[in-house]
Amino acid sequence: MTATVPFAADPRASRGRLYPEVISTFRSPFQRDRDRIIHSSAFRRLKHKTQVFIEHEGDYYRTRLTHSIEVAQVARTLAGALGLNTDLAEAIALAHDLGHTPFGHTGEDALAELMQPYGGFDHNAQALRIVTKLERHYADFDGLNLSWETLEGIAKHNGPILDAEGKVLKPPLPMALAEYNAQHDLWLHTHASAEAQVAAIADDVAYNHHDLHDGLRSGLFDEDDLMELPITGPAFAAVDAMYPGLDKMRRRHEALRRVFGVMVEDVIAVAEHRLQAAQPKDADAIRHLGTTIIRFSDKLFRELKVIRHFLFTRMYRAPSVVAMRAEVTQVVHDLVTLFMKAPEHLPEEWRGDVALAASDTELARIVADYVAGMTDRFALQEHARLIEGSQAWPQAPYQV
Repeated sequence: MTATVPFAADPRASRGRLYPEVISTFRSPFQRDRDRIIHSSAFRRLKHKTQVFIEHEGDYYRTRLTHSIEVAQVARTLAGALGLNTDLAEAIALAHDLGHTPFGHTGEDALAELMQPYGGFDHNAQALRIVTKLERHYADFDGLNLSWETLEGIAKHNGPILDAEGKVLKPPLPMALAEYNAQHDLWLHTHASAEAQVAAIADDVAYNHHDLHDGLRSGLFDEDDLMELPITGPAFAAVDAMYPGLDKMRRRHEALRRVFGVMVEDVIAVAEHRLQAAQPKDADAIRHLGTTIIRFSDKLFRELKVIRHFLFTRMYRAPSVVAMRAEVTQVVHDLVTLFMKAPEHLPEEWRGDVALAASDTELARIVADYVAGMTDRFALQEHARLIEGSQAWPQAPYQV
């Protein structure tokens, strides 16, 4: 879609790619980025990676793939309403979770702990590593060779990484991000484009909506609980007034789609107001405003915090979820420990990199890349095959 405002990202003015390519005659650079992301191996693997519930626990729960598709849909809607470049917003949204480990944030926490002595682990930085190095399908380069604007959005859609003096705002700077930025400056000291900010808020909209839906389906709470909360309570009351006696599943859907609408409409209204006040002249003006321009209103943000606290206590820390978190944390620790001590257990296509590893840190990065790329089911299968029932690696799961 052609952008309609001067501060939208213009594909004709893109800062280009690390490896120059001939411009497509029928796709813009951002459309090409989107298509490469969709066709990547890492994107396909999101089908079997956890959102909240372990992938095999039920066919109706969101996975990282369905979540990413929902985020992309919201991002296109918001970008279109604000006159921004919908293709760039969609590309960043589709790529934003490529770096997630198996088992969601639980797997990331476990891997981050293990990788702390070796440069750390962060899923946003890992997504950048995937699209710039680990996808190895093209003859002329490693990675997907995405445009600068898409890479920038993947790296810092949640805000600047460095301050104006180059100091890391939330240390440590992930090694994957530092390595790539050294050869292709992504302006880590500024905010990202408006399109990247749209992708970030679309992520919030999507998970605030679908976590409520998945929590209801799981039985961890019910509609009566949501009647006591801001946003959700009025939404259910509105449905009851309009459709008295509506069956349970339709009532649930109608209420939650209203919650979805409240968030989207709030973001658009706030963005229009802030953009009108700022009057940015071009895309770089958005980057240098020194503040996030795409955000929730203060009132809605406070109400969403109440909902997130409810979800934290009733869903993310429910006893059944906590028990599963402990199990999958052990799986990640066991696999990393095994591969660090005996890298010959890595698949053959990874052993060439292992042979070139000149230090424990380099080996640890290879192991982290491999484990982070696993799906939930593959990690469980490999744990069962390599570790369960074996006494070879019994007592030190937290040591690498």
